[in-house]
Amino acid sequence: MASYNVNAVVGVQWGDEGKGRIVDYLASDAELVIRFQGGDNAGHTVINEYGKFGLHILPSGVFNPETMNIVGAGTVVNFDRMKEEMNNIKKSAGLDIDNVFIDERAHIIMPYHMALDGAEEGKRSEKDKIGTTKRGIGPCYSDKAARIGIRAADIMDPETLEKRLSAVVPKKNRELEYYGLETVKLEDMLALAEKWRNEFGDHIIDTLPIIRDAVEEGKKILLEGQLGIMRDNDWGIYPYSTSSNPTAAGACNGAGIPPRAITKVVGVAKAYSTSVGGGPYMTELFDADGEKLRDIGHEYGVTTGRPRRCGWFDAVAADYACYMNGITDIALTKLDVLDTFEKIKVCTGYMIDGEYYSNLPETRLQDRAKPIYEVYDGWMCDTTGCRTWDELPEKAKTYILALESLMHTHITYVSVGPERNQLIIR
Repeated sequence: MASYNVNAVVGVQWGDEGKGRIVDYLASDAELVIRFQGGDNAGHTVINEYGKFGLHILPSGVFNPETMNIVGAGTVVNFDRMKEEMNNIKKSAGLDIDNVFIDERAHIIMPYHMALDGAEEGKRSEKDKIGTTKRGIGPCYSDKAARIGIRAADIMDPETLEKRLSAVVPKKNRELEYYGLETVKLEDMLALAEKWRNEFGDHIIDTLPIIRDAVEEGKKILLEGQLGIMRDNDWGIYPYSTSSNPTAAGACNGAGIPPRAITKVVGVAKAYSTSVGGGPYMTELFDADGEKLRDIGHEYGVTTGRPRRCGWFDAVAADYACYMNGITDIALTKLDVLDTFEKIKVCTGYMIDGEYYSNLPETRLQDRAKPIYEVYDGWMCDTTGCRTWDELPEKAKTYILALESLMHTHITYVSVGPERNQLIIR
């Protein structure tokens, strides 16, 4: 039997948990890094010896020239955004990125996807807004599900591409006209695809033979996604969700990895919680504590710059995430943001219409949920210089162990700052 060495990193909360910080650490010696779902609508903040970078579609192994990076079949790709990211890294870090490959099954975000994304969000009332980044992710996934999408393989075959676009463009123009938007021309879409073919053609490949060989040879593989399970299209706060599955199961499907090959699932969670976009968020704070969390934690979206909604740690949602993902190890990020709080709260249940819930209910009930809190003493000292478990204040250890007990999952990594060396491993 093969000896597998596949790690998956997934979000335990609503996204923005600090996955980039953990993925960057784990990717430093990975031989293969695969981005398995999503598009450029979310970002990983990576801080390393080259500087600070917001990665939106590029896998986090791009900074290691010895690592092969794959944008997997489960993703949707905006090639213009990808080019921008590559140019930014080249300019800022002096790296020529030649180690990124796109699976030929990945779907392509077209200009009409982005136009329709913004138009559909604009039609919704303020309370019903999903919080889309208007990057075309949802409409692209919709076309994928409707089997009218354009895949990376299609742009490599001009004859097939023209046939497919000839059928799709009239339909999209009818939709654009409905919203009063400018229509698109077939020849413009073909010209754009030709540009992408010239820029990326050598890097659009069938990745599965490479991935299978790496899996069966026991090479170190890292799977990374975006967002968290609370934005999952099946198990998250639907319809305020993304259009794919940012879970460990989604990692298998989107990357081309058999489930039995995953040896470790690292769930990333902040020591508090944040959310960007609409939908229920039970522990959201509207007071000075919420503002303080946002200010100290610099809680603004990597992609949009939008201020994040901030709140206390929701252990009910996190425990749900650990079960659903089969998480083996928790990486707790931004512990240091709590350094100056005298009291810290953790949600351990909800009251909904007078009834107590210890489990996470469906979205419509979450809207009416009131959090039940346990209160912990803050440690009121600086943890950013701690590098071992023993160096942490006792009250910080108490808080971490309480979260560990509530999630029924071992907290293996504790981050006390953004730098690579500000990580405690238990």
